Amino acid sequence: MTIVLASQSPRRRQFFQLLGLTFVADAADVDETPNGGDPAEIVRGLSRAKARTVAGRHPSALVVGADTIVVLDGVILGKPANGADARRMLRALRGRDHSVLSSVTVIHPSGQEATELAETLVRMRGYTEAELRAYVRSGDPMDKAGAYAIQNAVFRPVSEIAGCYASVMGLPLCHLARAFHRVGAPLSAHVPNLCRAETGHPCSIYPEIWPGLP
Repeated sequence: MTIVLASQSPRRRQFFQLLGLTFVADAADVDETPNGGDPAEIVRGLSRAKARTVAGRHPSALVVGADTIVVLDGVILGKPANGADARRMLRALRGRDHSVLSSVTVIHPSGQEATELAETLVRMRGYTEAELRAYVRSGDPMDKAGAYAIQNAVFRPVSEIAGCYASVMGLPLCHLARAFHRVGAPLSAHVPNLCRAETGHPCSIYPEIWPGLP
């Protein structure tokens, strides 16, 4: 069965490769502009829209759509439009807590569909203005929700998280595995071990996602 990832995100492709999945990438190109409402419903709706759009082009494939948003004080921070926008977001986030919401939708060729949502609480460190400006000049924030990558080894924007580290990178792997299972296509990979090996962070949510399993 062909697997199609409805994204061209390098991070999501990297995670699919980590899981040993053979896949093709086909971006959905849906409008990701939030129009108000509950952030959790918005991110769920975007992952479904991406998956359903691409499933229409690949009816015999298993399709995966995903979306990630950053929420600060109830306001969604999308991808920055330019350097000034990235600086604005990073200043707003500095030294504060915010939520990262990631949703994945898996659609089986049979029509079975499953959507999962992961929420991670993130605390940013008190980086200096010079660090912030150097990070924006690097170009790394420009394609990322909230204008940062948690895994950036130079900027190191995050001081603490509660929840899924991979979700903050853009794809909650345990939730993805559960969505595969729900549509009848379980993964053979041991997801938390692979995730820890890749990110360097132990999985704290696996017991919640897969209760009773090792």
